[in-house]
Amino acid sequence: MEFPNRNVQPQTAASGAQQPASAGGSSSKKSRGSSDKGKLMRWAVIAIVAAVVILLGALIVNVASSNSIKSQTKYVTNDKLQAVFLNTGQVYFGNIQSINSQYMVLSNIYYLQTANNGTSSTTTSNSNVSLIKLGCELHAPYDQMVINTSQVTFWENLTSNGKVAQAVAAFQKQNPNGQQCSSSTGGASTSGLNSTQNANGGSSSTGTTQSTSKP
Repeated sequence: MEFPNRNVQPQTAASGAQQPASAGGSSSKKSRGSSDKGKLMRWAVIAIVAAVVILLGALIVNVASSNSIKSQTKYVTNDKLQAVFLNTGQVYFGNIQSINSQYMVLSNIYYLQTANNGTSSTTTSNSNVSLIKLGCELHAPYDQMVINTSQVTFWENLTSNGKVAQAVAAFQKQNPNGQQCSSSTGGASTSGLNSTQNANGGSSSTGTTQSTSKP
């Protein structure tokens, strides 16, 4: 009568031996899953921190650039002319209306035009430097210029007793209604203010109006 009891006991022991194995496998899977989630969380945190650092850097650069532009704006003398020197070598005279991190707006614009008089390049000759009022060129531009600030080398305020300021004042006095562009057959005429100066540094004369015909 005891044999059935003996057969049951080994089965119970075997089933008991299998339970720890199944429990260990499930815990291993859970640990791997939690480890993968932990790695993903760490990468997510790193990505968020990197994005925040980049945004803060961009904000700092933007604020620094804005402060630099504001510091330039306060130096503009509104009742004086300014000279704007570009990295191309061109110089424009006028009134700076506004400056920001991307562009500068200039109005009431004049520029220099030089014509050499002589039969050859080796001959020492005089240079006729004309201060031209923008507006009567072939493409008839509006008297306003938007200049990329990356092209501006420097700019400066002009005194009223300088040659350029005196020439501009004389031109405005002679043309109270603004510049009047004249046309001629076969080309466009540029009306400007002439300032003739000796190439060797002689004196200059200002205040006469000249029309130069362009081919």
